[in-house]
Amino acid sequence: MAMSTGGSGARAPLSEINVTPLVDVMLVLLIIFMVAAPMMTAGVDIDLPPADAPRMDIDEQKLLLTIDREQRIFLGEDEIPNERLEDVLLHNERLQREREIFVQADQAVPYGVVVRVLAILRRAGVEDLGLVTDPMGAGGTPVPSGAAGAPPVPAAPPTTP
Repeated sequence: MAMSTGGSGARAPLSEINVTPLVDVMLVLLIIFMVAAPMMTAGVDIDLPPADAPRMDIDEQKLLLTIDREQRIFLGEDEIPNERLEDVLLHNERLQREREIFVQADQAVPYGVVVRVLAILRRAGVEDLGLVTDPMGAGGTPVPSGAAGAPPVPAAPPTTP
């Protein structure tokens, strides 16, 4: 609060701005954006194959190529026809500049399809390639014993008659 203590009895105008309501509004807006931001992320729904590996953070700003269960290919959220994939990748300005992409494929996609896409990415000039999996079966799919990195199942001891 500001008070004027001038000698005259006239009221002088206050030249201070009360910023408390402004700060209150800004905090409310900040909370709204913090709650709404995670809901705004949309993507292609796929069932990632599980992997017995520690979780690795993926930079949300990196390019993501997705192969869904029907073998449709998406760059970000845009579907790319299979016959135009190489042309689109060769002319993607961001991919040519960064030379880095993450690939995620549904576990039902045949291995040959994934290898074909990886070969196209290589021809398009990708130097850094990341494969996205479901770490340690976090999606509810248990990691089968005998899978890469899983501890081996001990054999049953021999029985003697």
